[in-house]
Amino acid sequence: MRVDLNSDLGESFGPWKMGDDEAMLGIITSASVACGWHAGDPIVMHRAAELAKQNGVAIGAHPSFNDLWGFGRRVIRGTSMAELEKMVAYQIGALQGIAAMVGHRVTHVKAHGALGNLANDEDDIALALGRAMRAVDRNLVYVVMPGRPTVAAAEKLGLPMLQEIFADRAYEDNGQLVSRGKPGAVIHGAAAAAERILRALQDNVMISVTGRKVPVKIDTICVHGDTPTAVEMARQLRQQLEQAGVALEPYTAQ
Repeated sequence: MRVDLNSDLGESFGPWKMGDDEAMLGIITSASVACGWHAGDPIVMHRAAELAKQNGVAIGAHPSFNDLWGFGRRVIRGTSMAELEKMVAYQIGALQGIAAMVGHRVTHVKAHGALGNLANDEDDIALALGRAMRAVDRNLVYVVMPGRPTVAAAEKLGLPMLQEIFADRAYEDNGQLVSRGKPGAVIHGAAAAAERILRALQDNVMISVTGRKVPVKIDTICVHGDTPTAVEMARQLRQQLEQAGVALEPYTAQ
């Protein structure tokens, strides 16, 4: 079995540091890099792309609502789908320019925070994200959640997709992530995260907060880079997956 291990990173901003990108990029096989709207700046993006290139890590854009103050976790309504497409294209283009400077390239797109949650709940937003990707580069891979509207959007638009599960987040019965505002939404224990992912790979299901088995297809596994235990969780997860005979490699090599 082969699988991609990814993290959302590049989320520092100016003198404010978020996560340990250097350590994480020595463990994972792909990274979704913040594009300046919820976090990140040109210097942080450049360093993330540079380190990813050095480590053979695939990179993608991690667009969000224009919400630096709220780290992209606040829902912003009132934007038309045409406007949203332009906002997403703008962020993809920003990372493409930075990646070109270090001889790397952007190969996937994964929406961040509130934008990602809405895309996995609402068909029109899922389609708007996909249209933006296709307009910029129809070979960009759409990172989607199994069973959610992003899957249908990628299929409708003819975009390649990666179906993703989260090592450090709890699931609702419908396959959506538990809201961060609820107790237990974020899983901090590295050992527990690794155990649940191994079980998910074996059974193709994630266990919801009520104990329900949620069917999933697993192409890539995410460990968020902004938690204190992120690096250790990724390290333990990689170690246990490899010990179980799971090969970890960038999706671009599969």
